[in-house]
Amino acid sequence: MPIIYLSPSTQERNYYVNGGTEEQYMNLLADKMVPYLDASGIRYTRNTPSMTAASSIAASNAGNYDLHLALHSNAAPENRYGQVQGSIVFYYPSSTQGKRAAEIIADGLKAIYPQPNLVRAQSTTSIGEVRRVRAPSVFLELAFHDNEADATWIKNNLDAIARNLVLSLTEYFGIPFYETERNQSGTVDVSWGTLNIRAQPNTGAQILTQAPDGATLTILNRSDGWYLVDYNGTIGYASGDFITLN
Repeated sequence: MPIIYLSPSTQERNYYVNGGTEEQYMNLLADKMVPYLDASGIRYTRNTPSMTAASSIAASNAGNYDLHLALHSNAAPENRYGQVQGSIVFYYPSSTQGKRAAEIIADGLKAIYPQPNLVRAQSTTSIGEVRRVRAPSVFLELAFHDNEADATWIKNNLDAIARNLVLSLTEYFGIPFYETERNQSGTVDVSWGTLNIRAQPNTGAQILTQAPDGATLTILNRSDGWYLVDYNGTIGYASGDFITLN
């Protein structure tokens, strides 16, 4: 299953025009994303507010992540303070997967941002969390916190934004999106061999592990005849035909 490095802003001195900070609201956004990530089987490592951009990059590079996602809000130059709006999703120009992720996220945000024509994916070589990260990376400038309308939109729509971002991540990884976890116990019921647990809900997907007959696993979700399961810490998809609900 995919694993991401989730990197909400650690910029505690970037103040919203209507109160609060970039660090505060991007961490609240990450908090809101966690239940959707868990429900959809996307694993994650998350930075902490005590970290910096440099230490977040180092932590990301120390692991083996499928995507690095940095959450930020933007601010206009001083001579245009409060006058600019929009969402920008940055990626590194030579990263095919980073560009693909950025475009999917931007397209998703167009469905909920009040001015979809102001949402775009854009390449950059100047942002460290794009340039210096080993994994495909997306650096999201969600909206302008120095603009009253944008700042208010962020504050009033954290759950909708979180859901939208995780929905885009599931599209990027090619897996189903789930709202909430089911968390039900099940037992493997095969008359031969073992039950394959796969990276995606199809018989051609990579086999992550195998569970023997009678093994207990946790069912996180179900759709189209497949269960999203947790078997001894491995999360993947198994055919519902061979699982009995407890």
